[in-house]
Amino acid sequence: MARRRQLYEGKAKILFEGPEPGTLVQYFKDDATAGNGAKKGIITGKGVLNNRISEHLMLRLHDIGIPTHFIRRLNMREQLIREVEIIPLEVVVRNVAAGSLAKRLGIPEGTRLPRTIIEYYYKNDSLNDPMVSEEHITAFDWACAHDLDDIVALTMRTNDFLTGLFVGIGITLVDFKLEFGRLWEGDEMRIVLADEISPDNCRLWDAKTSEKLDKDRFRRDLGRVEEAYQEVAWRLGILPEATNSDMKGPEVMQ
Repeated sequence: MARRRQLYEGKAKILFEGPEPGTLVQYFKDDATAGNGAKKGIITGKGVLNNRISEHLMLRLHDIGIPTHFIRRLNMREQLIREVEIIPLEVVVRNVAAGSLAKRLGIPEGTRLPRTIIEYYYKNDSLNDPMVSEEHITAFDWACAHDLDDIVALTMRTNDFLTGLFVGIGITLVDFKLEFGRLWEGDEMRIVLADEISPDNCRLWDAKTSEKLDKDRFRRDLGRVEEAYQEVAWRLGILPEATNSDMKGPEVMQ
């Protein structure tokens, strides 16, 4: 693996300088966290699976005209992405009551919502990613009204497409988190989908049994976490063929 400079390390991914200006290399780790880092662990092979799953879904979204930061997968744990200016928001899409929504509003988990709900959370670990409104977002200049219009439009299109895609493989898309960034091309800017789409940031339930096939198995100590991620990859038809070199960590240039 080529030596390169590390730019950022998050809970589940590491970003390195890319081979060309305006690009980055995104490396997927096996680390797992819950409760904003209060619970930590390792899910063996998670990074490999998430890399493949996110690649597959990002390419499918690109095919229907949704712009993303994804360029191509480099190997089993890395992908080449466009460098974007990340908007400091987590955009949460809810189709079925689960997690914090069910707890916060006293709605039984598994209740189908009257319509899709979009929530915004300010990306700040030290503040535990507080929920914010559109008023907060525009007042503090995290995004302007036009940016939010683009974000909502892309979010709803993404939800419509992914909901149908997962229904086709017997999975209910309960809720999921998206992140967006500003991609600058000269003086022109456009909003694009960034980060990843995987069982790490989606709630995915088996459509018949409601068995959880996502990171809730880690959060709630349900066991068989690796098997759940593998099941999602298998249903999508993208189970990886990992080699020993694929499982190694990145080589960092200080």
